[in-house]
Amino acid sequence: MNNNPKLHEKTFRELTTDELYQLLKVRSEVFVVEQNCVYQDLDDDDQDAIHLWLTNEEKIVALARVCPAGTHMEEVSIGRVITTERGKGYGRQIMLHAIDTAVGCFGAKRIDIEAQEYAREFYEGVGFRQTSDTFMLDGIPHIRMTWKKESLPSKDS
Repeated sequence: MNNNPKLHEKTFRELTTDELYQLLKVRSEVFVVEQNCVYQDLDDDDQDAIHLWLTNEEKIVALARVCPAGTHMEEVSIGRVITTERGKGYGRQIMLHAIDTAVGCFGAKRIDIEAQEYAREFYEGVGFRQTSDTFMLDGIPHIRMTWKKESLPSKDS
């Protein structure tokens, strides 16, 4: 397989029907089936979000969405972060692209996320810091985390 996945970045209206189907299918496979969590994935934030995904030989290997301030959260936020092939750096790649998109498209100086608690160290590795105690969201322990522009990791790290 190719070690340089292809980045895709589109607004909701730019997505083809097939692309939207594939993104929602991966989200359902991971968040609903794999994590055995019944929740409402379609939350009306997708229409305002910028959707990012990485493909490797036409297979989605990571995805995320970037929501403008005032949609999913008060600040610009990143969510629905998934890697389908773990341990290959795709998660870090998609998060760094998502941060760049949040800054470039929405002028973000601060980005908030609701992270599954087990992934805290992963998000710290791309510059986020925990800003809340643990809380339950859809039956899974979560924490709020915030990235601030000065905390961006260098491209060399």
